[in-house]
Amino acid sequence: MKLTLGPLLYYWSREDTLAFYAEAANWPVDCVTLGESVCSRRHLLRLDDWLEVAAALRDAGKQVVLSTQTLIESESDLKALRKIVANGAFWVEANEFGAVHRCAEVGIPFVAGPALNVYNPDTLALLREAGAVRWVPPVEMPQAMLKEMAVADGMETELFAYGRLPLAFSARCFTARHYGLQKDDCQFRCLDHPDGLRLDTREGQPFLILNGIQTQSAKVYTLAHRMAEIESLGVSHLRLSPQSRRMAQVVELFDALRRHAVAPLDAAAQLQKWMPGEPCDGYWLGRPGLDYVPEHALL
Repeated sequence: MKLTLGPLLYYWSREDTLAFYAEAANWPVDCVTLGESVCSRRHLLRLDDWLEVAAALRDAGKQVVLSTQTLIESESDLKALRKIVANGAFWVEANEFGAVHRCAEVGIPFVAGPALNVYNPDTLALLREAGAVRWVPPVEMPQAMLKEMAVADGMETELFAYGRLPLAFSARCFTARHYGLQKDDCQFRCLDHPDGLRLDTREGQPFLILNGIQTQSAKVYTLAHRMAEIESLGVSHLRLSPQSRRMAQVVELFDALRRHAVAPLDAAAQLQKWMPGEPCDGYWLGRPGLDYVPEHALL
């Protein structure tokens, strides 16, 4: 089983972003997904910058995939999409069906991202015909449903296994709204929140994470304690979503798990020390997403 470092969902400074990927070159991950998938206003790194990072990671032995935006809103977004697809060197992760169509037109292999919301074998087969070589199931998909998906021969499955869950996207910027700003004059406030801006309930309980136009879970999804179940499903890759601190330790722990060098429940307990929030795994069991029931794991 391989490890993938998912796309950076937050907005970090240019220096922090480049430093993060320079470190990642030495981590035991097999694949790195790069680029902006959330907001087109986040452009401290341009495509040429991402391509330089991609080349460095490729030289370090990583497979690199370039991510596309999940919400296309303008002609400039379309131009950016076309440039990514035409990069000529790296696979692309398609996060909406315009990107799927473009990849099929150009004839390049692509990864079907989680935002495509593939919930049945027919849709998966359609994507395979269009050129998809790997797919990322929606983060809400339970184990039982994943088991029933008829994955085509030669098509890889990359499972979201760690990180705050990307739940929804909107044309409205929630972070800007929090500060009383317009989206087009957001003053790039996302830079002040390297792991997103927490939204609590009236009772003071963590509820959601505001991340620009993206809404995430406040709890951190983890399947570290469910490796036996994952292996039984033939999953080829585990996706680990970047966080601003302790990401190297998270990667090393999942690497130990796939090598069976640590017990799953021990790993789950250790992992909680490095999480930016409480754990959850409810979606995997077909339960409310914020549930966490490690005692139901097949160990």
